[in-house]
Amino acid sequence: MRADDFSPHRLLRNPHVQSVLASSGVRRWLLRGRRAALEARSEELILDCGDGVRLQGFHSRQDVRAQARGLVVLLHGWEGSVQSSYLLHTGARLLAEGWDVFRLNFRDHGDTHHLNAEMFHSCRLDEVVGALQEIARRFAPRPMAVAGFSLGGNFALRVALRAPAAGLPLSYALAVCPALHPPAILEAIERAPWFYHAYFMRKWRESLRRKQRLFPESARFSAAELGSSMRELTRTMVQRHTDFGSLDAYLDGYSIAGDRLADLAVPATILTASDDPIIPVDGFRALKLAPATELEIAPAGGHCGFISDFSLRSWTEDFIAERLGRLAD
Repeated sequence: MRADDFSPHRLLRNPHVQSVLASSGVRRWLLRGRRAALEARSEELILDCGDGVRLQGFHSRQDVRAQARGLVVLLHGWEGSVQSSYLLHTGARLLAEGWDVFRLNFRDHGDTHHLNAEMFHSCRLDEVVGALQEIARRFAPRPMAVAGFSLGGNFALRVALRAPAAGLPLSYALAVCPALHPPAILEAIERAPWFYHAYFMRKWRESLRRKQRLFPESARFSAAELGSSMRELTRTMVQRHTDFGSLDAYLDGYSIAGDRLADLAVPATILTASDDPIIPVDGFRALKLAPATELEIAPAGGHCGFISDFSLRSWTEDFIAERLGRLAD
C-alpha cells in the first residue's frame, strides 16, 4: 500500500472535514461495535516508568489458544487518551489481525492526573521510554512495535531513536501525521480556522484545572493565565513548570524536524497528508531520513483523518495493518 492509494469520497475530501471526523462522536457511535472485543479483553495496568513516575495503560491480548503475531504499543495525540476514537478503532483492527495491543496514556491524559504530581509536557520522553521498557519486561513480545498519532507519532519516533541506547527491543515504529516542528505547528493552529484553537484549548484548560484541584500547591495558574492564548499559556507553563527557560527552547526540545531522524536505526514509517491543516507538509519534504525510514505523503487526509467514505472507517487502519503484516512476515 502507498499513500497515493488513499482516495476519499469527493464530499469528504475537505481537510477540515477529514480532521474533525477523525475524533468525532458520530464516528465513535457508528463504529461502537468494533471496539467491544478490544475493551472486553483490556486489562488496566499501572506501569513503573522510573524516577517514581507512574503511567496507565490497557493491555489487550489474543485468546489463550492463539499465538500473537507480536505486540503493538499505541500512543494517542495531545489531549487525547486511550479512549480516543482513532486509538480504539486501530487497536480493535490490530487485535482482529492477531496482534496483542497496549494502549498507553501519557501523563495527565485520560483519567490519570492523580498519578504524578508534576504536570505533563511534550519533552517528557524518558518516562515513555521507561513505560515501553516495562512493557517489554513484563510481556517479552517478539516482535514489538510502536505506533502513534500526531504528538503520539512524535513520541513514537523519538522512542525509536532512543531504543538502541535504552536496550529497548523495538522492531518497528509507525507515525501518523507526527508533530514534526512545534513552532510551525503553533503558527499553523493560529492561522487555521478558529475551531482548532478552541478545541485544543478547551481540552487543555479542563486538564489544567483538574490538575490544580488535585495538586493546588504545584499546578498554579491564574484565571487570567488560563484564559490566554495557546502560545501565551504554553509560555507560562514552560517558565513556571519546566527548566527550559524560554518557549523557543521548549518547542525545540521535542522537534524532530530537519536531520533529527537521520540516525534512526529502527525501521520506521511516517504517514502524513499534504493537506494537513495542523502539521505543515513542507517540513516533511525537507526531512533527512535514515535508509530504513519510509515517508509516505498522501494527497488528502487532513490531520489524522484519512476517512474513505460514509462508513467513517479510516484508511490508516488498512495501512497500519499492512505495514505490521510485513513485520510479522
